[in-house]
Amino acid sequence: MNILAIDTAAAFCSACVYDAQAAEEKGRAVLDLGKGHAEHIMDVIEKALGQARLSFKEMDAIAVSVGPGSFTGLRVGISAARGLALALKIPAIGVTTLEALAAEARAAFPGRSVLCALGRAEPVAMAQFDAAGHCLDGPRLTSVENLVRIAGEGRPLLVGDAAERIAGEADEHFDIGSRAATSDILFYARVAASRPAAGEKPKPLYLRAPDAKPQTGFAVPLKGR
Repeated sequence: MNILAIDTAAAFCSACVYDAQAAEEKGRAVLDLGKGHAEHIMDVIEKALGQARLSFKEMDAIAVSVGPGSFTGLRVGISAARGLALALKIPAIGVTTLEALAAEARAAFPGRSVLCALGRAEPVAMAQFDAAGHCLDGPRLTSVENLVRIAGEGRPLLVGDAAERIAGEADEHFDIGSRAATSDILFYARVAASRPAAGEKPKPLYLRAPDAKPQTGFAVPLKGR
């Protein structure tokens, strides 16, 4: 089964083609953008397909990051994945950034439980996984103080862009894996390959309210009233 994986949850605009049966990545393309995913996502996908020497019609499923992550970035990736899945008549599979980071951590540190934490401001997004990859807690928002307590109880490997902050506020040493806001694109494909393709359509995992809000102090009265 060929899986096209897409990730636009953070700064990267990434795509890869993964042969699930051979457990082999066939092609990839990654841009470190920060912003502007919408303008580049289709080009990135086509480059990954070109490197794999495969066409859209040879894809059997599409994996996409559903967050937590950038509000705009998530909408771009999920819209692309759902649109392609509809056109190609193949399933689209949502994978959280927390799941992908945990899978990446288990590949680098086998046999370890993992605590993922994402976010520069409190509360941060978290999910806790056992050594086999089963989610024990989350995804949800919580304080760094609470995560320090959770980490102290099970001594998990810390990953995510809030991992170093958690370790820094603790009174003891913790092992830290990836400090990134998202995982390598390969792990979105691997997680998707491990689950049934028939399921709910991907939708953004928004754990916090948007920063942008409608203005309320500058309303202009309608004419004629």
